[in-house]
Amino acid sequence: MKTLKDLSVTNKRVLVRCDFNVPIDEKGNILEDFKIRQTLPTIKYLIEQKAKIILMSHLGQPDGKVSEELKLDKVAEKLAELLNVFIEKEDDCIGPDVEVESNKLEPGKILMLENLRFYKEETEDNLEFAKKLSYLGDIYVNDAFGVSHRKNASVSAIAQYLPSCAGMLLEKEIENLNKIMKNPEKPMVAIIGGTKVDTKAQFINSMCKVADFVIISGLIVKEVAEKNIKFDCPEKILAPVGDLAALDISEESAKMFSEKIMQAKTILWNGPFGKFEDEKYEKGTLEIAKAIIASKAYSVIGGGETVEFLNRKGMMDDFGWVSTGGGAMLDYLSGLPMPGIEALGK
Repeated sequence: MKTLKDLSVTNKRVLVRCDFNVPIDEKGNILEDFKIRQTLPTIKYLIEQKAKIILMSHLGQPDGKVSEELKLDKVAEKLAELLNVFIEKEDDCIGPDVEVESNKLEPGKILMLENLRFYKEETEDNLEFAKKLSYLGDIYVNDAFGVSHRKNASVSAIAQYLPSCAGMLLEKEIENLNKIMKNPEKPMVAIIGGTKVDTKAQFINSMCKVADFVIISGLIVKEVAEKNIKFDCPEKILAPVGDLAALDISEESAKMFSEKIMQAKTILWNGPFGKFEDEKYEKGTLEIAKAIIASKAYSVIGGGETVEFLNRKGMMDDFGWVSTGGGAMLDYLSGLPMPGIEALGK
């Protein structure tokens, strides 16, 4: 797989797939800009190299229809503020008018396209739509790890039409997640919270093969029992004691989990342990976070809710790597197909 520094980008139109799918309120105001900030190294490098930078992303799930609150204007404003540069924002992401603007773009300047998912063809991995996107660039860069598990036109199909490579964020995501999957320093503890056992069962099984202990939430344990799901290494799994449907884990559970975490040299954490949005029920999740930090282990954290919690607590910088992907991280670590990465070749 080629990376950004393998290609000459000076004076080239570089079409970058970003993941600017950030949390917003009902008026489209950005609530948290973590994903935007994580893409800055790639964009800054392209500015320094005098590339002509065209950014594309989706926001929310507009289902192929234009939605005022899901337009990328506020994302462009936030990015311009973070970079302290002017960003030209388009009202569309394909078509003759956008092509004219991409051709007029000067080296070191940035053009932001409109929400890709205003076209249903994006999520359908439509080849014609991908071809129309490709007219806007000379080189394609995937820096959107968070959607690289999706077969979307701007993620996988487009790589057929342009020389392609991984951006700096995608490269770092793969590098850090590989530290978990390939010879992690032992003991290793995987911590898997939240719910939705259907999406996490394969992930738990994969983690059982590489981790010494897998800590799972009460709600996952409850779902596992209800659906009669069997794991390959049940002896490695640790569950909370007490009421499995409780809104927070008990002090006894938090102490038991913390003791295992403190012994670890490598830690993976995805998903909260309780209704953390309410301060009354955040103690268990907070105790897990504090134990990971205190352990001094190499830690990889992922999942939207986990990131939201750590951001709110000002703890983001206390971990080895915080992934921009929730579902993408689960799929990658489960060994499932990653169309966006596979499209970039070996």
